[in-house]
Amino acid sequence: MRASFPISVASISLAACLCLGAALPSSAEKSQAFQNLQGEIDGRLTQSLADLSRTRDRIAKEKIPLSNDVYQLETRVLELRQQQQRLLKLRDSRSIDLSSLRNQVASLEEQDDFVNSRLNEFVREFEGRLDISELPRYEALTAAAKLADQNANLDAEGKRTTQLEVVSAALARLETQIGGEVYRGEALGPDGVLTAGQFIALGPTVYYVSDDGKTIGLVESQLNAADPVVVDLPGGFESQIAEVTASGAGSLPFDATLGKALKKEKARKSLLAHIDDGGVVGYVILVLGGAASLLTAFKFREISSFEIATPEQVDNILEELGKGNNEAADWRARRIDGISGEMLTTGVAHAHDKRGLLEELLFEKVLKARPPIERFLPFIAITAAASPLLGLLGTVIGMIKTFQLITIFGTGDAKSLSSGISEALVTTALGLIVAIPMLILHGALSRMAKQKIGLLEQVSVAFVNGVSSIRGRASAPVPDRPLEGSR
Repeated sequence: MRASFPISVASISLAACLCLGAALPSSAEKSQAFQNLQGEIDGRLTQSLADLSRTRDRIAKEKIPLSNDVYQLETRVLELRQQQQRLLKLRDSRSIDLSSLRNQVASLEEQDDFVNSRLNEFVREFEGRLDISELPRYEALTAAAKLADQNANLDAEGKRTTQLEVVSAALARLETQIGGEVYRGEALGPDGVLTAGQFIALGPTVYYVSDDGKTIGLVESQLNAADPVVVDLPGGFESQIAEVTASGAGSLPFDATLGKALKKEKARKSLLAHIDDGGVVGYVILVLGGAASLLTAFKFREISSFEIATPEQVDNILEELGKGNNEAADWRARRIDGISGEMLTTGVAHAHDKRGLLEELLFEKVLKARPPIERFLPFIAITAAASPLLGLLGTVIGMIKTFQLITIFGTGDAKSLSSGISEALVTTALGLIVAIPMLILHGALSRMAKQKIGLLEQVSVAFVNGVSSIRGRASAPVPDRPLEGSR
């Protein structure tokens, strides 16, 4: 098996080669085929080179126009880019200018609003600065200026013109008032009668003279009064005001405080007016204080005139009793006035009684002297204590009246509330005015009364001790006198 295998393979390979050799062409055929192929390839190459040459010529011919076209296109691109840059810059500049213009417009609108607000404020302030007598003269002008913003028939220029007319009128008024101005009008006199006459405006002060010459004075505006009110001037300047009105020249009273001094003078009240503001409670406090003052004066005189025996008088009486002269001692005791004399007279009459009885009799006289000397002092003390309470009562009543007036008139009218407030404050002041002096005087009078009672007790004790001393000397044994020859 192993020896036969290679032989079979070699046989097969040899057979295959023989078959291949029989199928291949000969060398002549191969050469002819190669030449034909080479010729075909050469033809194609020649054709390709010709095409290449023609293409290069065509490219060379077309290159210059194309280069020109490219150059022109590049130049156009550059121009368009430059134009684009210019347009962008122009757009940015226009945006900046528009923003600036908008800012300017906004600023001008703010300025216009500010001017309008200032003009409106000036119109209001001008109307507030006008005297009540001048309101009819400028009423139409100020009303038109205040309603200019709501007037649809006026444009912005017309509204501004209407407001500027008020400014011009204010300047003209200022020039005329520097030297004084006279104009006609109507005013309420002090009696409440409306009269026609002439006003004299000199700076902030306005005077009035009626046509009949009966109402002359200073012009004021009062609450709840639609017309000017004429008040009297202190000092009698009526003739001077009338002369200036008639002739246009003269001297007028001038208040450098711009009316404050006159208001202060008008607000000044007399004592009776202040008392009248206190109402019924104020009069009760004053009556109580007057009664207490009279009693105080009476008690001062009574206590001051209360006589007390001096130590010399007591010693003289005791000296007479020591000598046994009871009649002389009684006569000296009766010469002393008041309770002190009665007490010493009683002491002399009972000088020989027991000490306890004598002390009781003298103490009875001291007790007898205490009520008269201390009478009416409790009333003064009650007055000092009750006056502040009455003042507090008046304060409460005044506040009640004030709240009632607030309910009726509201809080806008201060003058209507002043009566209740005045009553509340005046009664408190009157109560303190009465209470403080009465408290001090009661303390002084009580001290004086206690001092008198103490001196009276001192006299009583001195008399009792003196009588006891006399009794002691009388009852002492007399020592034996030694004999002359006993020495």
